[in-house]
Amino acid sequence: MASGSQSLTFFALVLPFLAALAAPFLTRVLKHNAAWVLAIAPAFIFVHFAGLLDTIGDGATVSGGYSWIPSLDIRFSWFLDGLSLTFALLISGIGTLIVLYSGGYLKGHPQLGRFFSFILLFMGAMQGLVVSDSFLTLFVFWELTSITSFLLIGFDHRREASRRAAIQALVVTGLGGLSLLAGLLVVWIATGETELSGLLAAGDTMRHSALYLVALVLVLGGAFTKSAQFPFHFWLPNAMEAPTPVSAYLHSATMVKAGVYLVMRLNPAFGGTDAWETVLPVFGGTTLIVGTLLAIRQTDLKLMLAYTTVASLGILVMLTGLGSDKAVEGAVLYLVAHSLFKGTLFMVAGAIDHESGTRDITKLGGLRRAMPVTFAAALLAALSMGGLPPFFGFLAKEEIYAALQFQDGWHGLFTLVAIFGNALMLVIGFAVALKPFLGPRVATPKEAHEGPPLLWLGPLTLALVGLVSALLSETAHHFVSSPMASAVAGNDIAVHISVIPYISVPLVLSVLTVALGIVIYWFFDQARAAMAALLAAIGWGPDRGFDQAIRGLLRMSFAVTRIIQSGRMEVYMTVTFIAIALALWAPMTVFGELPAMPEMPNLPFYEWTVIAIAVIGLGAVVYARDRLTAIVSLGIQGFAVALLFMLLGAPDLSFTQFMVETLSVVILALAMTRLRLHPSDHRPTNEKLVDIAVAGACGAGFGLLILKVTQMPFDDSLSAFFKTYSYVIAHGRNVVNVILVDFRGLDTLGEIAVVMIAGLAILALIRVRVPKPAAGGKQGG
Repeated sequence: MASGSQSLTFFALVLPFLAALAAPFLTRVLKHNAAWVLAIAPAFIFVHFAGLLDTIGDGATVSGGYSWIPSLDIRFSWFLDGLSLTFALLISGIGTLIVLYSGGYLKGHPQLGRFFSFILLFMGAMQGLVVSDSFLTLFVFWELTSITSFLLIGFDHRREASRRAAIQALVVTGLGGLSLLAGLLVVWIATGETELSGLLAAGDTMRHSALYLVALVLVLGGAFTKSAQFPFHFWLPNAMEAPTPVSAYLHSATMVKAGVYLVMRLNPAFGGTDAWETVLPVFGGTTLIVGTLLAIRQTDLKLMLAYTTVASLGILVMLTGLGSDKAVEGAVLYLVAHSLFKGTLFMVAGAIDHESGTRDITKLGGLRRAMPVTFAAALLAALSMGGLPPFFGFLAKEEIYAALQFQDGWHGLFTLVAIFGNALMLVIGFAVALKPFLGPRVATPKEAHEGPPLLWLGPLTLALVGLVSALLSETAHHFVSSPMASAVAGNDIAVHISVIPYISVPLVLSVLTVALGIVIYWFFDQARAAMAALLAAIGWGPDRGFDQAIRGLLRMSFAVTRIIQSGRMEVYMTVTFIAIALALWAPMTVFGELPAMPEMPNLPFYEWTVIAIAVIGLGAVVYARDRLTAIVSLGIQGFAVALLFMLLGAPDLSFTQFMVETLSVVILALAMTRLRLHPSDHRPTNEKLVDIAVAGACGAGFGLLILKVTQMPFDDSLSAFFKTYSYVIAHGRNVVNVILVDFRGLDTLGEIAVVMIAGLAILALIRVRVPKPAAGGKQGG
């Protein structure tokens, strides 16, 4: 990749983050009209990536990047082929319209600047995800989409429902992100590859690896949670608590498509196995049916569309798993079609809510005269969602049926699933597009009228693109569909489907789908009531299960906390010293490293005298009648050790020890005199015996460890190093001081910080004042 083009691509990737920084300031000055300025950023990105269509349409790829962590061979790298380029164009193109739509939808909102920042951060995260080549950058952007979606879903944080939905989305997709990270690490171990392009070029390496199933389960855990596959689908409809611009962007081009993107991206490396071609179709087909059935039950326009998004993601996963070239063609065509019609319908739902004051389908009707442009956009999108010609959704549906068409029992099952799911999609699409607009005018909370251009420009544009791209299908296939299908399949595919239908089984299946959809639409209210009754009879669902799991986790956390955080300092200290004793004794015992018992040392009398002083001090501590005496007596051991340092020729170390012991005794004595603690030890005998045993185990453990160290052959290489370089490097002749201040200066700084924190804690305790009871009052109560 040329240097200039590489720099431009890098700029395109960071531009949304720069725009996010500028958004609050621009909004403060320009109010909602800042949308026109901020939309320049995604528009520029769209133009930049559109400039690569010709190159990638000819079968080439574009890559680049910069070294990030050279020691681990990790780069900030990108890889553009038909798949990633299509996603990049959808994210930036629809993102441009969403930014404009946001300016109209949230006009006058006091937090509009914050919203623009969040939506642009979200855009940058998704843009980085789909073009990332490095595993690490892919994971970083993957998690960033979860974080930014959390901010957007919980944007109206004063509402409990928004907070719950945001936390739910973060928990589900965050756990999936951890699963993905583990999966990528397994892939790295199995193949030695750290970049997607290298993995795709590795052929059957991953499929033939003994770690294939482990990697597959972990990677699909990330993909299924992000793209709301059953049974992880519940977080996505709840995310409708976000403002409508977020819903439109989330469902059409961004976060929920991330899992589908990952599955499609890894198809050449993971696909073609029995596990892949079983797990993906089963989960995808189940998600399709569950999503469409739950959509029928809803009366909220956004929830109806949200559940059909769940269903659409199921179709995409199912087709990718089936693996044939025709199935891949159907998947890529449907992905593009879904982005166009779903973005349109969500913005239409938001416009209806914004102008009428409600989005309850049972309380809407007759808006076609008041909102003619919005109605036109909704109708065009519904025709595409229903798979009717001459729209891009029709091309996708025809190719889906061409891939299935009852080839065998397995494909026959999924043909029936596709027919039923597509029929219900048609029903929901036309319910959203027709019921609010046709029929007699229904009184609404607000007097509805057509919104400003910022509200209808986006949906009308996307709806028209869905029409024009189908009419110019050959051009669309050359630049988008064929390169994308080739990237997903791992081999060259040329897509040729047009608005002229197959005169064969696919056309029959399409007619059957439309007929079934018309019948269900005719009995729409009865179908909704039947689903409501069925769901009421079932009662429990994954959404309720999530709440139960969170409550169980909290109860377990409280129970564990009550056990390990009892509030008694003596318990904490006892557990800590037991752990120390185990850490000292267990390795020496298990590995047979206990030291040999030495002979009695021949020491001068004055050294024996110092040792005797230490033993006497120990006795004074144990038998002291109050804590203050024990603290003062405790300093005897420290002074004895300081005397030994001096006798052995280390006066500077001895001086340090004297100072530490003096300060410790003074500070502790001061604290004890001010805190008015119990003057004596009131512990029962059994607790004293436990403490004696623990203290003895720790002391003996340290003694044996030091004895073992001294019995090992002495390696003077470190001493020689310090002797040689203390003056040369640190310009100090006192080796001990140089070690403390220079070679391990950071460690010394940490010790100073610990002392400082302890001093502050003691100061806080000293300054505590116990309130005196009021005169004549009673304590307790």
